[in-house]
Amino acid sequence: MPPRNVHTSNALLRRTAALSLALACTPRPGERPAAEQEPPVATPQQAPPIAPDGLAEPEPAVRPPGPGYDHPDQFLSARTSRPAANMEPVVTHAAQVRTARDKLGALQQRMGKRPNVLIFLMDDVGWMDPGFNGGGGSVGNPTPQIDRVAAESLVLTSAYSQPSCSPTRATIMTGQYPVHHGILRPPMYGQSGGLEGAVTLARLLSQLGYVTQAIGKWHLGENEGSQPQNVGFDDFRGFLSVSDMYTEWRDPNFNPEIALSPARTAFIRSLPFSRADVHAVRGGPLETVQVIDLETIQDLDQEWAAYGERFLRRMADDSRPFFLYYNTRGCHFDNYPNHHYRGRSPARTTYSDCMVEMDDVFARLYRTLEQTGQVDNTLVLFTSDNGPEQEVAPYGHTPFRGGKGSTWEGGVRVPTFASWRGTITPRRSDGLFDLADIFNTALALAGRPGAELSALMPNDRYVDGVDQTSFLVADDGESNRRSVLYFWNDRPVGTRIDEFKFSTIAQMPQLVTQRGQQGGFTGAVVPSAGALMYNLYTNPQEDDSIAIRHAPVAIALEAELLRYREVLKKFPARKQIEFTQ
Repeated sequence: MPPRNVHTSNALLRRTAALSLALACTPRPGERPAAEQEPPVATPQQAPPIAPDGLAEPEPAVRPPGPGYDHPDQFLSARTSRPAANMEPVVTHAAQVRTARDKLGALQQRMGKRPNVLIFLMDDVGWMDPGFNGGGGSVGNPTPQIDRVAAESLVLTSAYSQPSCSPTRATIMTGQYPVHHGILRPPMYGQSGGLEGAVTLARLLSQLGYVTQAIGKWHLGENEGSQPQNVGFDDFRGFLSVSDMYTEWRDPNFNPEIALSPARTAFIRSLPFSRADVHAVRGGPLETVQVIDLETIQDLDQEWAAYGERFLRRMADDSRPFFLYYNTRGCHFDNYPNHHYRGRSPARTTYSDCMVEMDDVFARLYRTLEQTGQVDNTLVLFTSDNGPEQEVAPYGHTPFRGGKGSTWEGGVRVPTFASWRGTITPRRSDGLFDLADIFNTALALAGRPGAELSALMPNDRYVDGVDQTSFLVADDGESNRRSVLYFWNDRPVGTRIDEFKFSTIAQMPQLVTQRGQQGGFTGAVVPSAGALMYNLYTNPQEDDSIAIRHAPVAIALEAELLRYREVLKKFPARKQIEFTQ
């Protein structure tokens, strides 16, 4: 594990970065302070017009000032402003904000209520597993039904999770990075760490008149105060922990030293963790639906899908909007696909069979929205809680370096699209989107956009999410997020702005062990000697650091990392559960 004091880069870069940050924030004579300024509206470069013969017309004689071109969603030089003192700064695009406001106003007038929000969160699914990102049939797990909806959606090619499941799920629920909500790694086998006392998305949406339903994997604390029915959900059906915890100690193929030892099996049974598929209503106790074992786990995703269908059908005649937080069991190891899907994928692995099953599960829910007439008033967010797990084969696919447990792109860049028929224009965008942004965006749709969200939060809670409503809804919307941050335990260790990524650590899976499956939870984390920076467009494998040659960019990115470290002085890091160091 890394030492506690991680050195970032040399003193000269640090002083220069601090100076550049100070200069950027200092108003010129007669100018308002940066925090009060209306940021300039980014204007995307227009494509050449198309002539009747299908050929592009010659470019106009008037070119932009200076050589080259500026592109959408590139904000290295953009000014930002804070909606409130306890919120992350944003890049504001005034025109697209007006466009989005007009579209949503007309939709609400037509529908008579606020939009529904459905989050479809898969487990350990890599960026290149679904077909809409180049995977699907080409990697042995076709996803035609997911791809059909993605083709009608905004595909977010630079959407970011946290390195592992519980940190990401808590980030979605709180709008906070792990450094603020304190769940730095997944709690296992009864370990502490949860949402008790948190201001959750479910709680706030419930206060704003939404019906709130959680289905599937929870893994945000098993203690009573952290259970779904006690943090804002009207109803919950699913399990409280993580898939392998219900099966791995039962299966002699994976853990014979436990499964074939009566005394050790009894020891595991004595640990304080739930071993059941459960149900609960708001404020009520957990009720066991069934014990999860090697047989019953095969049917969970099908049973949960049916539960979700029934919920959506009930909501069709309800005057209230809904929030459905739907979490699949698949495709976290160990995969035990439903009998119908065994061998159904061309790859015939348990992982790929599971992906084919997830394609059907998603289709069942989406088809229900269509059949009940709710699809035009529902924002559907499809994503994964982290990149592919790489310690236990078979596992998912990513074109990027690394996997689950790491801050390499493969660990945190996840397959994501936003679907909203008739409201979101089908397209692809590489604008930055963090899963923390779901918090702000959903609450904006519920009537609390931008700074209005701050009024719902205690003064000591920092909101790391950004309201991305205008990005999603405006026809050619750009991201409102200038940067994403990367974390290791309670330390911010990197940032991305535009195509550039700056990092102060390197995670080396094979540094300690040379054999076996090497992933994000294996090996060591080491501090960089100076500065590590990658161009993710030209070097998505992050194996060619360009920091020294591109010092002007490195200075700007380090300034952003130092900016966030200043945030932590005002809103200190919190630790509930972390990796032991």
